[in-house]
Amino acid sequence: MTDADPARLYRTVRLIRRFEERAIALVRSGHIVGGIHPYLGQEGIAAGVCAALAAGDLVTGTHRGHGHVLAKGADPARMMAELCGRETGLNRGRGGSMHAADLSIGVLGANAIVGASPAILTGAVWAHRQRGNAVVGASFFGDGAVNEGMLLEAFNLAALWRVPVLLVCENNGYATTMPVAGAVAGTITGRAEAFGIRATVVDGQDPEAVRQVTAAAVARMRDGGGPELVEARTYRFDAHHTFEHAVRLQYRTPQEVADGRSRDPVTIQGERLSTADREAVDAEVEATLDAAVAFALAGPEPDPAGALDHLYASGLTARGGS
Repeated sequence: MTDADPARLYRTVRLIRRFEERAIALVRSGHIVGGIHPYLGQEGIAAGVCAALAAGDLVTGTHRGHGHVLAKGADPARMMAELCGRETGLNRGRGGSMHAADLSIGVLGANAIVGASPAILTGAVWAHRQRGNAVVGASFFGDGAVNEGMLLEAFNLAALWRVPVLLVCENNGYATTMPVAGAVAGTITGRAEAFGIRATVVDGQDPEAVRQVTAAAVARMRDGGGPELVEARTYRFDAHHTFEHAVRLQYRTPQEVADGRSRDPVTIQGERLSTADREAVDAEVEATLDAAVAFALAGPEPDPAGALDHLYASGLTARGGS
């Protein structure tokens, strides 16, 4: 069920890293309107978790969700087009950075509501199980979500109904600019343990360590073990949002950022490959992203006349002006 190939794992973290760097460049050029929340530094978590999932398993992400969507297998070209608001995007330009989804590969969507993703996933996996579909799911959320009521409600229902969801806390130390030490009493793992949910801490900068912990948890969940939580301790290399590049908020010292960057998941996983193999992956990723950017920028923008389309599953079109 799991992909333990170190080269494939390296390709995923490298793809996410370079995708995000290309996306930042497109924000600066004005092709991506409104900015993005870069995933730089946290690539090992999405890569490691998704490498331990089966093709039919489900994923929900966060506003910092590009890495989750790409790691599960979405087409980088259609993902880049989505960020650029083009009709050729995963969601025809209507989801954008914070709501990208690809149901064909089990990605139920990124989500801009802090703490909402685990609740959505718990319901979705429970519904699949009621239909006899043997899926599990992984839901990503940040340390800033651990005091949200809907997150704790999701913990409660997942534990009560023994729903096989992996609750992945990407603890990068900050909720926007608020240090976790100033916002979280007790521990993150303790939140889960209070509901009888097994909780594990892992080095989120090591993609292979994340994969191994996730694979073990997923195996237990498939055997009826119920939900589990993984707290992946990581560090966000770049801004919370690209608006910081302009306003230059001062909440981290240069030394802190340098120390955080000293353990790079791309470097850590890359060192498990030979130089030749690593360079071959790098070249392939660059070619893939060259094509992705070209595809995105060539795509048409949505017709404003269709802005109210797709609001209803029935296909009903809302009345103009409503």
